[in-house]
Amino acid sequence: MRARTAHAAHNLATLKRLTLNLLRLDPSQRKGSLKTRRLIANTSDEYRAELLGLK
Repeated sequence: MRARTAHAAHNLATLKRLTLNLLRLDPSQRKGSLKTRRLIANTSDEYRAELLGLK
């Protein structure tokens, strides 16, 4: 994703920090690196819902 206007870069950095913190605080304690958990969250709707506390 590319930041093109005014505060977009700062906003995207904040979102990235937020998502990485959610992965670090993962309640299911899945094994694997942050990179691996990020990939799983990207492909699995169930895992993403679990991270967001929707399930």
